[in-house]
Amino acid sequence: MLLVDYTDRSVVANVADAQGKLIASGKVFTGTLPESVIIANTPTEWSGVRWTQLLWPLPTEEAKRHVLLSHELFHRIQPALKLTRDEVGNQHLDTLEGRYLLQLEWRALAQALKAPTPAERRAAVSDAQLFRHERYRLFPQASVEEGHLEINEGVPEYTGVRLGLTDPQARIAFAEYDLSAFVQAPTFVRSFAYATGPAYGLLLDEHDPAWRGKLGAGQRLDQLLSLAMQLPAPDFAALKTRAARYDDGTLRSSEESRDSQKRKHLAELKTRLVDGPVLIVPLKKTNRQFNPQTLQPLGELGMVYPTLRLTGEWGALQVESGGALLTQTQATVSTDGVNPSATEGDGWRLDLKPGWSVRPGDRAGDLIVVQTPSQ
Repeated sequence: MLLVDYTDRSVVANVADAQGKLIASGKVFTGTLPESVIIANTPTEWSGVRWTQLLWPLPTEEAKRHVLLSHELFHRIQPALKLTRDEVGNQHLDTLEGRYLLQLEWRALAQALKAPTPAERRAAVSDAQLFRHERYRLFPQASVEEGHLEINEGVPEYTGVRLGLTDPQARIAFAEYDLSAFVQAPTFVRSFAYATGPAYGLLLDEHDPAWRGKLGAGQRLDQLLSLAMQLPAPDFAALKTRAARYDDGTLRSSEESRDSQKRKHLAELKTRLVDGPVLIVPLKKTNRQFNPQTLQPLGELGMVYPTLRLTGEWGALQVESGGALLTQTQATVSTDGVNPSATEGDGWRLDLKPGWSVRPGDRAGDLIVVQTPSQ
């Protein structure tokens, strides 16, 4: 385990590293994390060890601290358990209908967790399934995209709740907290699984204690719960009536207002990061440090990261404001008003390693990071 202070990159570890970069200090080992290593709550390969990296200070609230520790410890062993999936955008969760149906599902799951009788729990889970399957009907790619992220992040968050908390009621309370807390996230495209994972996992514990052994078969959490509870197929004709149980119209109105504002914001981002001049950075062999709750889909053009630290063989790109647009192959930041030879712009800074430089791109005003030919 590696505790890292973001302010000065100092680290405290509970075991020695394989390359002797840490110094023994009592029962722990201390040192400094190099600039090339991303700082985040994440598994980290460094100095010959696969670490669970954790940002210091840890949460002061005991429940949140215990959940975080168990969540991140699970991430370290997740590949060995073969519980990792390829991730894609989940961009439908930033649309009006996608967001609305997801929040209805969250509300139904919260009702299921605290239902006083089996019949009421069954009804609430059926409602959650209905809202989810309507989302899958509207967005055919959603079942795969959501299912993959729920394995990658939902299962670790469930593990954090299940193992980090010993009292069953405390687990339920934390799952309910997750379902309500992530409503405040700027977007749901990557944060949603932190909310659904514990809810589905705890419900599965109740109805199929052996469910964790079935994840390797490619099943989604919602599928496993539906099978365990022997739920009938969703009744789409009842959607409007069932939705009224969880929304008196306030949620729908709020989401319509947000959607209108979002369209204006997306137009501004496109002007800045697509239509205008940009710096192009290759994404081969890179690591990212970012806030998953702030990602903004820009349709087929890619994903906007409002803030970001990106490191690669070429160096590091730090984005503090203005955003960066990432595709599968490249990252772009605005160079509007930037000197062609500069490596710093409005809200971003580029630090290049020796052997790399910036040259004009194919489009007027664009810049691109390239490897400098050896002399």
